Amino acid sequence: MKRLLDRLEGQITKGLFTYSIIIADNDARQSAGGVVAAQAAASSIEIIYVVEPRQNIALARNSALENSKGDYIALIDDDEIPEMNWLLGLLQACLFYRADGVLGPVRPYFEHDPPSWVIQGRFFDRPAHATGYFLNWTETRSGNVLFKKDIIQGIKNPFRAEFGTGSEDVDFFRRMIGQGRTFVWCAEAAVAEYVPPARCRRSYQIKKALLRGGNALKHKTPYRTRGILKSLAALPLYGLALPFLYIAGDHLFMKYLISFCDHAGKLLKLLHINPVRERDL
Repeated sequence: MKRLLDRLEGQITKGLFTYSIIIADNDARQSAGGVVAAQAAASSIEIIYVVEPRQNIALARNSALENSKGDYIALIDDDEIPEMNWLLGLLQACLFYRADGVLGPVRPYFEHDPPSWVIQGRFFDRPAHATGYFLNWTETRSGNVLFKKDIIQGIKNPFRAEFGTGSEDVDFFRRMIGQGRTFVWCAEAAVAEYVPPARCRRSYQIKKALLRGGNALKHKTPYRTRGILKSLAALPLYGLALPFLYIAGDHLFMKYLISFCDHAGKLLKLLHINPVRERDL
């Protein structure tokens, strides 16, 4: 948290804008309170601290939005560190492309050397685009984004609590784009995401895939049925291929095992079976 606050406070603005910082602590014990209070006491930037005691990232995001004051809102996760020109890059891209919002790259930073299958399989790499690329809702995330505040005007809960700890951000962008809002990519406004060793474990990746698959059913789109049928067809094919992929290479085996679990999670959720709870991650 301290690393993030230091980098947020030092953002380059070139005199084009001012900003404040809102920390939404999703912990009833207020675990971030001491760090934030110390930073706020010595900071020239206004830092607002709010607590959402209910363990739900959607509710924490909504709490942050409720306390926002500016014309634009930028979101970043507490395990990420932005470049010094992060806000400036996002804002300039938003103005130049006349978009409602801008997303940027999230690049992994490993605290310790990860297993070779993680690197070979590029499990923490995310799709990248050229600056100015207009995004589809399936390509969106909230770990690095700036958007106009007026797009959420009149919306009581922009992030839906029923998504829990996963896909609430994709659901938000799906609804916004469905209303005609546009979001573009800015390759220059990057943030680094710290990846602890626990996230590089096979068990973590499998649990995350099962949970992600179940969350996919919460998106009420015309393609929902098609997705279910795709999973029904893919599951046995992946199951048959996995033994051969294990021989071909560890990273290939894990890649398709994770895809297998994505599809399995979706079908299990359809049967009201929840093999993984959010707090297991």
